[in-house]
Amino acid sequence: MDELSLKALLEDLKKPDQSVRDRATTELWHTWFNQKGDYGMQILRRSQVSLDAGDVHHALDLLTNLIAEAPDFAEAWNRRAVLHYTQGNYKKSIDDCEIVLKLNPVHFGALHGLGLCYAALGEYLNAIQAFRRALEIQPFALVNQKLILECTARLN
Repeated sequence: MDELSLKALLEDLKKPDQSVRDRATTELWHTWFNQKGDYGMQILRRSQVSLDAGDVHHALDLLTNLIAEAPDFAEAWNRRAVLHYTQGNYKKSIDDCEIVLKLNPVHFGALHGLGLCYAALGEYLNAIQAFRRALEIQPFALVNQKLILECTARLN
């Protein structure tokens, strides 16, 4: 995707019309998942099938191998961060989220995940910061607004 198209989609995330925001969100996810073409998408799908079948180790191996082959594939890092999060490996998830954000600073999914990890660790200030960064990209994301309130309440 060229820089102008990306900028337009990011601007659409800030528009009041929900259908415009939804279309932009879908298009961004599609672009991120398809960054490495059919091969990358196929491995991401296979890892999700393995995860859905309860084979966490195979899913992790698939993602780790894909990352080794294509270290600039932000969505492979993000999928592995999600896997780590679901397994309660919050520090590993945070590490992967940070790499996603180095590769793709506007990855609102990684920012949301980062916030969830910090909240799970009781690091509420860091969680709030991550959720706020996500809101800068997706200001209408109610889930992040809600999580900021929840984390703020836990600070007291």
